Amino acid sequence: MTRDLDALVAAVRTNCHISDARHAGELTLCTYLLEMRELYRWERGLPLGAPVPQAEVGPWIAQREALWSSLEDAPHVPLPLDACAIDPFAVDDVNRGLAGNALVYGAGIGRFGKPQFFIGELEREEWRDGVHVLVAGREYARDLSAAPAASRDGTVYVRLESLRRWLWERAEAWQGKRSEGALKAALDGHGFADDPRGAVDRMAHAEAETLILHELGECAAGRELGPAWEQMLGGLAHRRTEIFVRAVRDHLADCLVTLPTLLERNADASLHFWHANLHGMRQALFPRIAVAYARWRDRDGGDALRTAIGEGAAHWRRIARDILALHAAGASDAEDAIGALASARGTAL
Repeated sequence: MTRDLDALVAAVRTNCHISDARHAGELTLCTYLLEMRELYRWERGLPLGAPVPQAEVGPWIAQREALWSSLEDAPHVPLPLDACAIDPFAVDDVNRGLAGNALVYGAGIGRFGKPQFFIGELEREEWRDGVHVLVAGREYARDLSAAPAASRDGTVYVRLESLRRWLWERAEAWQGKRSEGALKAALDGHGFADDPRGAVDRMAHAEAETLILHELGECAAGRELGPAWEQMLGGLAHRRTEIFVRAVRDHLADCLVTLPTLLERNADASLHFWHANLHGMRQALFPRIAVAYARWRDRDGGDALRTAIGEGAAHWRRIARDILALHAAGASDAEDAIGALASARGTAL
């Protein structure tokens, strides 16, 4: 990597630290410690599942928190590229400047308003239904909560290294319980019992496709809902309301693209894994899909899933439009009204 690219990576890392400084304290203690452990592994280049030396990680956390304290009020820094100082959220400009360097950059606003940044090796790029798909491999800069996939302005970003590490965390947690269910079925589908690391590698590539399908569904939902949706989402102040609104759009995206495509392809392991990640608000809003999944596992040929997916697309489209109508009304209690939909009769399917 050239000196110019080293400076660019250093600036991205600084912005990652600034984002973490402002938002790491919002995590629960358990989530914080798990994410810090994985960040330590990533920074030290440790392999998946490698023991974290307690004598080292404690001082490392203290040093990182001291760094965050010094950056909490700092503005995000511009990115040095081609003798220019580029806004860190001008993603297209940065990636144009990186053309020919086999690198990909991503930035955006994640859950609860947390900025997220990364830069890594560009493993491949392709076009799907007019959507630009960029797949990153090894990462050189990332923040604490590394999202494995995101979409922005007609481009989908998938991060294989972050996905692989997240999958390993899920597998590690399962090993502690070894319970039956969707996650075990997904792991079995990739031969986890005989080859854990190889299975996670295979799983990462398979589930990268699932993530691409979901983000294509997000793009399709975005075309239906229009720019008013992102404007509304960016203005929400209450976490529960944001979780509900995101769950509705997630379900719409998956019913439009992800689930029908996986079912059509007979991607059984990915269908198991999708259901293994159905929890919290998303699970509460869509109990019918769990019933349909159980029937699919009982070999009904996918009939119940096809019905639930088709009716789900119509249902979540209607709920999303109800949310937009409440927001458009502009009343001071619009967000409370949107949040109330989460538990309203007829919202869940």
